[in-house]
Amino acid sequence: MTRKILAEALGALLLTACVVGSGIMAERLAAGNAAVALLANTLATVAALATLIVLFGPVSGAHFNPAISAVALYRRQIEASTAAMYVVAQIVGCCAGAMLANAMFELPLVNLSSHARHGPAQWLSEFVATAGLVLIAFRSPDIREAAWRVALWIGAAYWFTASTSFANPAISIGRALSDSFAGIRPVDVPGFIAAQLAGAVLGVVLLRALGEPKVAT
Repeated sequence: MTRKILAEALGALLLTACVVGSGIMAERLAAGNAAVALLANTLATVAALATLIVLFGPVSGAHFNPAISAVALYRRQIEASTAAMYVVAQIVGCCAGAMLANAMFELPLVNLSSHARHGPAQWLSEFVATAGLVLIAFRSPDIREAAWRVALWIGAAYWFTASTSFANPAISIGRALSDSFAGIRPVDVPGFIAAQLAGAVLGVVLLRALGEPKVAT
């Protein structure tokens, strides 16, 4: 269990450090071109997410996401105590990852974001992105399949959703700690989390409608 919790915390930390750090770097180098910055942020995230799922999947299932852990609990793939510890590890890891990214770019460790992300379009985007994530993750037959499927879904959703696809309550909290391209105002985080959890419920409904799949966790 200690190894599982460590894997979830470390995976969440490294994923958030990549998302936030690449956002900071992209913003600095793109000379105001938001499309170039988003492309750089997307490519870094896709690469890191696929790698981290393959690396930590055999240890903990590579959830890195309270929504995924909640669905795994509902499907009786993990116990309630395990799910609770996973969620704590994920939130702590994501917050630490944002702070690490800030430190690597000589910013204050806690640098609360001023990036506004709110409104029905943003919430609908998070709802769709998270529903798709749950469906894809739990329809994958094994960890290696999940790695490329999940990473590509998130990469695509960066571009086809208005919110750039956080799809993760823990990383939403972590990204509030960085006033950067990848950040989100703390006041906007609850709306994102509500939409993500609602999306996870839709993901479960779709899984049930499609029949019992092989799962990656």
